[in-house]
Amino acid sequence: MPLRRARPDTDGTLVVFGGRSEIGLEVALRLAAGRVVVLAARRPDDLAGERVRLLEAGAVTVHAVEFDADDLDTHSALIARLVADHGRIGVAVVAFGILGDQARAETDVTHALQIAHTDYLAQISVLTPLASTMRIQQSGAIIVFSSIAGMRVRRANYVYGSTKAGLDGFATGLTDALRGSGVQLLLARPGFVIGTMTRDLMDSGVSPAPLSSTASQVADAVVSALRAGRTVVWIPHTLRAASFVMRLVPQVLWRRMPR
Repeated sequence: MPLRRARPDTDGTLVVFGGRSEIGLEVALRLAAGRVVVLAARRPDDLAGERVRLLEAGAVTVHAVEFDADDLDTHSALIARLVADHGRIGVAVVAFGILGDQARAETDVTHALQIAHTDYLAQISVLTPLASTMRIQQSGAIIVFSSIAGMRVRRANYVYGSTKAGLDGFATGLTDALRGSGVQLLLARPGFVIGTMTRDLMDSGVSPAPLSSTASQVADAVVSALRAGRTVVWIPHTLRAASFVMRLVPQVLWRRMPR
């Protein structure tokens, strides 16, 4: 069973790293009421629509700040500035990432490294100072998005899947490191998500995988798990059993599995 702990104190600013993320925004909409919300994203001036939706959802105010996930040298300073400007962080949603092009990444090392940089290294670059900051305040929650793709990496999307495998391991260890600090880390493990990130993939002829979800369904599950004090949530929950079965499939069959 996923671990449950005492519910953390999540009063404070809601920050979405990846303020243009469909899932990140859906989570924020469900948590925005009565809060100051900060959307951290590239081109913050282009977030007018997201700001309106959050204000309609009850946010006290919504700020948009410049955030480049790939500019690792800026992350610690940004987090420090957010606390200085908006007070302690109540909930941090780390929701940026790219899917990338698997076929291209198999021969284009620059593209393969870009996927790894954004989906793994940049996540660590944000999560490490974020966790340190929230340890000091002894409160708050961090939401991290892994994927079923990282549970057993498939030949069909091994570049993206390998980054999720690494991130899942890092977040699992960080969860244990935060135990007793007053900070909750919630690790979300959704399956295929039908939405903007996978639209081009589906347009290319790839059908949604079994047990797929929408961004709204993912957000519902994540917020419910957060409020229950859980540390892991599978979306949908039946993926937990499916993940166990996946590990039993012989490699000779596994390598033929579609995306």
